[in-house]
Amino acid sequence: MQASTENVTASRPMIVTTTENIPDTRVVNTIGQVFGLTVRSRSLGGNIAAALKSLAGGEIRSYVKLNEDARRQALDRMVQNAAAMGANAVTMMRFDSTQMGRSMAEIVAYGTARLVEWLPGPSTP
Repeated sequence: MQASTENVTASRPMIVTTTENIPDTRVVNTIGQVFGLTVRSRSLGGNIAAALKSLAGGEIRSYVKLNEDARRQALDRMVQNAAAMGANAVTMMRFDSTQMGRSMAEIVAYGTARLVEWLPGPSTP
């Protein structure tokens, strides 16, 4: 995952991990909580088509795509917010979702924004 800020470069993109520690790095500063969110809904036509599909059973691909896109957007927003805070890493990243009414869902990506530095190690050719 990459964000376009001066703290995040092409050689060292924003690190996003579900773990607390990042191997071969040292935490310089724990900046604090960071999140990105989006609220999505299906169109009326999409809801009707999904309702018909649910009668037959099976995966509802339009909803799968909607949820994948919503998670990706929430993650991208979290990375942008972390970069704006001066972070180059987000640790302990998680997703959460909440239904809002009958046809809307809120998707949140959240974690801890940190500034890390790479520890010296063997050079790679």
